[in-house]
Amino acid sequence: MRVSARKSAVVGAAALALALSACGGDDGGDDGGGEASGGGGAITIRGCNPENPLIPGMTNETCGGDVLDQLFSRLVRYDSETAEPHNEIAESIESEDNINWTITVADGWTFHNGEPITAQSFVDAWNWNAYGPNGALNAYFFEPIEGYTEAQGEYDESGAYVEGSATAETMSGLEVVDESTFTVKLTEPSSSFPLRLGYTAFAPLPPSFFEDPEAFGEEPIGSGPFQFESWERNVEIKLSAYEDYQGEVKPQIDEATFKIYENDDAAYNELQADQLDIVPQLPTSAVAGEAYKNDLGDRFIERETGVIQTMTFAPENVDPSLANPKLRQAISLAVDREAIVDNIFSGTREPATGWVAPVVEGFQPGACDGFCEYDPDRAKQLLDEAGGYSGTLTISYNGDADHKGWVDATCNSIQNALEIECQGKSEVDFATFRTKINNREMPGIFRTGWQMDYPSVENFLVPLYATNASANDGLYSNPEFDKAVAEAATLQGEEAIAKYNEAEAMLAADMPAVPLWYGKTIAGYSTNVDNVKITPFQTVDLLSVTTAG
Repeated sequence: MRVSARKSAVVGAAALALALSACGGDDGGDDGGGEASGGGGAITIRGCNPENPLIPGMTNETCGGDVLDQLFSRLVRYDSETAEPHNEIAESIESEDNINWTITVADGWTFHNGEPITAQSFVDAWNWNAYGPNGALNAYFFEPIEGYTEAQGEYDESGAYVEGSATAETMSGLEVVDESTFTVKLTEPSSSFPLRLGYTAFAPLPPSFFEDPEAFGEEPIGSGPFQFESWERNVEIKLSAYEDYQGEVKPQIDEATFKIYENDDAAYNELQADQLDIVPQLPTSAVAGEAYKNDLGDRFIERETGVIQTMTFAPENVDPSLANPKLRQAISLAVDREAIVDNIFSGTREPATGWVAPVVEGFQPGACDGFCEYDPDRAKQLLDEAGGYSGTLTISYNGDADHKGWVDATCNSIQNALEIECQGKSEVDFATFRTKINNREMPGIFRTGWQMDYPSVENFLVPLYATNASANDGLYSNPEFDKAVAEAATLQGEEAIAKYNEAEAMLAADMPAVPLWYGKTIAGYSTNVDNVKITPFQTVDLLSVTTAG
């Protein structure tokens, strides 16, 4: 496959891209292009505490990911309206067999310290991410590349790296040809390989990163439209426009600050007072009765996004009391999704029937095999077959966002249907919450959600449920599932989708996570800004935002 600069990065990408539209208030106009014309100025966005240092390979959650999306450009970018992939730093991405790929880096791209971005910038970054001793959370994304297994090494039952198990420091499938060209050899044919190259983990890194990754994570040097200025823990992360950014669409503002709040209601109050400019997802208190329309007038945006909310069961070695699949299915059947969506979210979510969001090609309605329906009688039957449940069931969540209402409602639904005790358990903030999950210290059930990294059914399945995958919080492992998604990656079009659908259907039997509802974003903005757009990834398109007047 041959791809020219600024053209679609994937042949047949229409089969994988989204067809979404924004509605509601001012949708912000079109993408525009060329030089900045928004008059500069500074804006603020509702943010949250990153779990990890600001390193692309170490960040697989939204609090840090939303910031890194602005700091780092990648080989591929996704259209802010449709999520269609286009080349960005890549001049071309070529393959004749979907195994051996040649990638050419476009001229003129630089890191924020002025150093040029070269082929070596990508190869070194990808190898660092894949090398097991580095513990990169996003390492799994490099699994298709030849030599990944040797560089990654082995992991024990708790998910910890086994010292000395990596037999290579670099992947044999990566090779620098010259300053602007490198080759990638995969272990299996994958026509969709270019599609994932817009994910943050595939970003290039400058030489300074490898000298001191820890220091870099505190003050990153990126390559995107905005550069890092400062990070005050629990307060804010400040960025500024990068004057030498080579992308077709330039920043229209001078500064963007992600302000960190303890809860969504506090952020919404400041939004109404024009002390905060953008809230990407309004709290349930604002959504109830469509209060936001009275509060904000036409300063809101509604759109479907590639997001799903789930509840994940702790790994068996952390909490064996929830290991029985019939117990998990019973809990899923005990959740009255429609009532919670109506009463807590005022109908602004869609009850989930599977693990893949409807916005991507390949969505399979009813993948849950009936276990996502509210059925107290069947739930009780399965609970009995599982031997019951003793003690208090807990659903943990981060207390710095708007989760208490739906968690309490979900617990009440489970408690009423199964006649077992259930309590919500709040952690102080997102960083603390995620750290406990990644350290395998979180028992019971915990809130999980997925904001797609790239527009494909694969992205809703492989990173979350493949063995040792980057976001596999419950340490789920099913060899048949792994085999199915691996085979799907070698196929194209409808054949690939059918195989991914087959893999998704396997999740119903084991229920590693309970699908709850699909995302619909309702964002709000202040009178200080115009042209606000929300992407299909439920992120703010900072390249479109302008200051009012």
